Amino acid sequence: MVLVAVVLGVSALAWLLQRQLIYLPDPSAPVTPDGVEEVTLTTADGLELDGWFLPAAGDPATTVLVVPGNAGNRALRLPLAAGLVERGHAVLLLDYRGYGGNPGRPTEDGVLADARAAHQHLAARADVDPDRIVHLGESLGSAVAAATAATEGPAALVLRSPFPALEDVARHHYGFLPVGLLLRDRFPTSEPLAAYDGPTLVVAGGADTIVPTALSRAVAADADAELVELPGVGHNDAALLDGSRYLDAVDAFLRTEVR
Repeated sequence: MVLVAVVLGVSALAWLLQRQLIYLPDPSAPVTPDGVEEVTLTTADGLELDGWFLPAAGDPATTVLVVPGNAGNRALRLPLAAGLVERGHAVLLLDYRGYGGNPGRPTEDGVLADARAAHQHLAARADVDPDRIVHLGESLGSAVAAATAATEGPAALVLRSPFPALEDVARHHYGFLPVGLLLRDRFPTSEPLAAYDGPTLVVAGGADTIVPTALSRAVAADADAELVELPGVGHNDAALLDGSRYLDAVDAFLRTEVR
């Protein structure tokens, strides 16, 4: 009986606090660096979100919408953007609602609306070829990118450390809880990928213990996607933020698939 009471109590706390466990925003507004354009994205539900646009030096090979993971803000992803720009791609760094000085609080529906607004902003820009927009989703952002790709149809999709559904990650870490019943924000990745017919690259760290590598392999198999696995690399290692092997693989994939 004591064990049952403990499980019920922990389950109740997980239900109440789950969004604090899923979303870990840095809510501070970062200072816009020189050479970076601050842009405002308007969502379907009326929020105005700040983001950063980094142009390529010449005609961009592609324009990459970076759909972030669950932590930090766009300043954390500036090295990723700089590495892509060095390789000839323009980049839009999105911050979800509640991140990076933006109003609102993140939810699954909310961050999906934010990503759609970012794609639509790019498609409307005179300096962006709408047929050469690609989405790059990181971890939780992979689920957001996959869902957005299913509706917006980018030219290509890159998923870094994806999982078939958030329930799979929750079950790995909290297997003693009925996570399938508790989760309000589901974040499927493999399901919306079935509605996207463009080329997909999955990048995974071979030593990832946050999103186990096997889950990313499963996404690649479900989507019949190209898989690049970085041996010995963990989820939050620099090699999966702006490492040269990672960025070179993304660049080669995009230049091959987006013509």
